[in-house]
Amino acid sequence: MEQGQVQIYCGDGKGKTTAAVGLAVRAAGAGLRVYMGQFIKDMAYHEVSVLSNLSGVTVELYGSGRGCFIGRTPDPQDVAAAQAGLAKAAYALRQGRYDLVILDEINVACRLGLLSAADLLDLMAQRPASVELVYTGRGCPAEVLAQADLVTEMREVRHYYHTKKLLARDGIER
Repeated sequence: MEQGQVQIYCGDGKGKTTAAVGLAVRAAGAGLRVYMGQFIKDMAYHEVSVLSNLSGVTVELYGSGRGCFIGRTPDPQDVAAAQAGLAKAAYALRQGRYDLVILDEINVACRLGLLSAADLLDLMAQRPASVELVYTGRGCPAEVLAQADLVTEMREVRHYYHTKKLLARDGIER
């Protein structure tokens, strides 16, 4: 790739990870090498198996082994897992092996205090010019948004979770 860019998919609407997965599939189809690191997530959602089976795609989970953050406060083990994920992401970004690096839910890790805005900005500064870098998740810090080349905000207009009390469904939300 001649010139990589920094993309951010954020906002309260559904579709941030889905957009990043679509980009990964498109990039892999074009012969680009893809790395996807998923912060927060301990469970391999269904996209992980599909992406991992594509040629040139690597997926890693950076969860803490303690499950979902809903209803609990992150503890030092969660912080350590996010910091270890950050180190893996930085290595993947710098090593020159990947054309596209997607850091899924990195914004949420920042919002929860597992990472800092400075960490996200530092990764952006480390990005080789030829690498496309993507951050996803709710709550991206304003200073990070200001440095991105593309920002797409997913806005919820209506969600069946609220209107029908439908929880995450296999193959659709997970």
